[in-house]
Amino acid sequence: MTLRFRLWKPVAAGPIVMWGATTLAPETNGATMVAISVLDLVPVNEGESAGDALRKSIDLARHAEGLGYTRYWVAEHHNMTGIASAATAVVIGQLAAATSTMRIGAGGVMLPNHAPLIIAEQFGTLESLFPGRIDLGLGRAPGTDQLTMRAMRRDPHAAHDFPRDVMEVQAYFEPAEPGQSIQAVPGAGLNVPLWILGSSLFGAQLAAELGLPYAFASHFAPEALMQALSVYRERFRPSQQAKTPHAMPGISVIAADTDAEARRLFTSQQLRFLDMIRGTRGKLKPPVDDIDQHWAPHEKMQASQMLRYAFVGSPETIARELSAFITATRANEIMATAPIFDHAARKRSFAILAEVAQGLTPARDAA
Repeated sequence: MTLRFRLWKPVAAGPIVMWGATTLAPETNGATMVAISVLDLVPVNEGESAGDALRKSIDLARHAEGLGYTRYWVAEHHNMTGIASAATAVVIGQLAAATSTMRIGAGGVMLPNHAPLIIAEQFGTLESLFPGRIDLGLGRAPGTDQLTMRAMRRDPHAAHDFPRDVMEVQAYFEPAEPGQSIQAVPGAGLNVPLWILGSSLFGAQLAAELGLPYAFASHFAPEALMQALSVYRERFRPSQQAKTPHAMPGISVIAADTDAEARRLFTSQQLRFLDMIRGTRGKLKPPVDDIDQHWAPHEKMQASQMLRYAFVGSPETIARELSAFITATRANEIMATAPIFDHAARKRSFAILAEVAQGLTPARDAA
């Protein structure tokens, strides 16, 4: 019998069927809190190696787990000297081995770069080693440039098959049927929660149709956030994985004890976006005293638009701005990235965010 692709079917009203060991939105002492999670791009600092960046990420994951973060994701990028998470599944395995309770996952795997069977086997292996703790976020972007796409032997038209590829991954995680000719081993019958990632309406529509949780990349592509969330919620069809929509926008949070200190730390990320605009991506630069000395007015405008959802400041500033963002988006969960050059300052930023989040509650009508 050949492998059959099956869309997770809508379910009737009743108890929610969740995959994995934890629910999507945790409750603490009977009061629902906004779940907070970490997106770690594993930034490589100027003057340091990819190995240094990976070791810092392991330390940051342990730190985030101690602070009560819900999940910790890394993302697939290729041929980028400033990002060390190209071998995403390998990095996830190291992070999961260094922690014990926090969910670890991909935010995400760029599925058109891979055969769905290989991804199912990789994440089935991770789930077998770390049961109930692995997430699989799937995106359709290349995660790199056109030249590197060719080096990866990627089919330039593969993104068109993304919905079918997602369904194929789903099928491999279904229990194997008698006589099934192709199985993911490990993988078949394992509860690996899938997420759809996106920065446009395409991902929102697909996540809604499949009844999957949805993560939006508003930390660098903010334009379509509100419309995408609206489409996702309006069109959501309950599935075996999720009875209700679960939206997780990505943001940047650069927090420090004072607004001035946070703004200075933020200049490293501003310089990174400036490099992207100029097509000269490199390693993460140290902060500077006056960012306006480094860019032209039109570059400042473009970078500022891309960083619209960067929250920068003291605990009081972060609390005020983040509360307004959660109210506006009705986010069920937020995933924060913090590309801060100094590792101790980065850990401090996540500690401040964790403290601030304890005082935040979801919007009343959030699903």
